[in-house]
Amino acid sequence: MSFDYPKNVRFQCTECALCCGDTKKRVRHILLLKKEAERISEATFKPAEEFTVQIEGREPYVYEMKKTEKEGKCLFLKENLCAIYASRPLICRFYPFQLKNMKDGRHRFSHTTECPGIGKGKRVGKSYLERLFQQAHEQLMGEATKAV
Repeated sequence: MSFDYPKNVRFQCTECALCCGDTKKRVRHILLLKKEAERISEATFKPAEEFTVQIEGREPYVYEMKKTEKEGKCLFLKENLCAIYASRPLICRFYPFQLKNMKDGRHRFSHTTECPGIGKGKRVGKSYLERLFQQAHEQLMGEATKAV
């Protein structure tokens, strides 16, 4: 597991739900792997078509979460809390961090400063990001073997 990461970033979720929908400055795209949509479907007893839209050109992601029309929030956001927290997609687990593949084969974590939880709480250590990296690896490898 080889990756670079910001060394002195503090983060604590403030449960503001900013990451769960559109803002004045940003339209959110909550992307899902096929396996994630299936897991959410099982947890909610709803078919994936009810909460997702199929997408192309964003592989390995094949779905995008539907949002409320008026507010542009995730359909599973209820009173500022995630109704599918245990089954939430990888992209949600990562926020406010993002993992990018670099040209040299390495990976790099970055973070967004739009999140009000950045700068609060404990410093994010390598072990926290290793767990995220491992989750991403497992999910993405699972998708790759399904495609073969």
